[in-house]
Amino acid sequence: MDDKKDGFTEKLLDWHKSLNTRSMPWKGEKDPYRIWLSEVILQQTRVEQGRAYYERFVATFPTVLDLARAPEQKIFKLWEGLGYYSRCRNLIETAKKIEKDYQGSFPAEYKQIRELKGVGPYTAAAIASFAFGLPYAVVDGNVQRVLARYFGINTPVDTTAGKKLYAVLADSLLDTRQPGIYNQAIMDFGAVVCKPQNPLCGECPQRADCQAFENGWTSSLPVKEKSIPKRKRWMYYLMLRTDKDEVYIAERKAKDIWAGLFEFVLHETKSAATAEEIMQSDFARRIFGERRLTVKYISKVYRQELTHQTIEGQFITIDIGKPLPTLKEYRLVAWKDLKEFPFPGFINAYLQDPSPAWSLF
Repeated sequence: MDDKKDGFTEKLLDWHKSLNTRSMPWKGEKDPYRIWLSEVILQQTRVEQGRAYYERFVATFPTVLDLARAPEQKIFKLWEGLGYYSRCRNLIETAKKIEKDYQGSFPAEYKQIRELKGVGPYTAAAIASFAFGLPYAVVDGNVQRVLARYFGINTPVDTTAGKKLYAVLADSLLDTRQPGIYNQAIMDFGAVVCKPQNPLCGECPQRADCQAFENGWTSSLPVKEKSIPKRKRWMYYLMLRTDKDEVYIAERKAKDIWAGLFEFVLHETKSAATAEEIMQSDFARRIFGERRLTVKYISKVYRQELTHQTIEGQFITIDIGKPLPTLKEYRLVAWKDLKEFPFPGFINAYLQDPSPAWSLF
């Protein structure tokens, strides 16, 4: 493998200097707060989608102190639609830690950066190299793909052995005199030349020494070992409407998807259910007692695909007249004020659909 390393870094940096035209608002950024913010947003998010969120966050919270001191509901509302909300919770926790432990100044040492909530080796290396010029190589999906193809590596990227192999190899290729430039170059190279599908091998300056190009392995590298089965969940939301046009909502607190976001009265089942079955369930009896209520509206079935879960369910509108004493853990909110609260994409799909009995927008 060592003989293949010769020239890789030099060719990569030449490509970056003369041919890399990839443009992003955070590219070349030296402010560690903005680098961290962009990296957190781009975890599990395409650049095209993340760009607008990054620009809104920077405009709303120009510094890490602005973020640390902002109401959490405001932050979640700004994050709404990005998904993977644990990233947002980590963002809030880290901003508060920087305010408390570092007097509002982003830590400048790799070890300290790595200890921040939600900051893994890749994000820490990006912040350390881009903001502080420290010699740490980034290893993300783009980098793994480039290295797997160039060196012909068939060790799965998602195994302990694979992670160690790629980390050591990436460090050995790093230009320690300009680590930030090198890291940006290899990430961009993987994004625009050595792409997952239809890589531009004909234009690649590395193709003469690329094992995947030489042996026809491009479509089979990198290798992944693990395949996590998806969990199926059915969520049925009761839209309990008072005579004052209010509806019950609550914040999700459990260590589960969508923690920190709001939802309506939820009945989760182990399999698909009808509105009639739900209204006759023990769940409904605990809420309504002996009151006989009429279902006013049943939505279509909504579906959302998450990384490891598939969510399906419906929204069932019921006029209850007066507030219910059994829903103390929920709060009553005027329908017109719902837009002030952050909701998961599954619920927003319903709220933004022109078909519901109530129209929010």
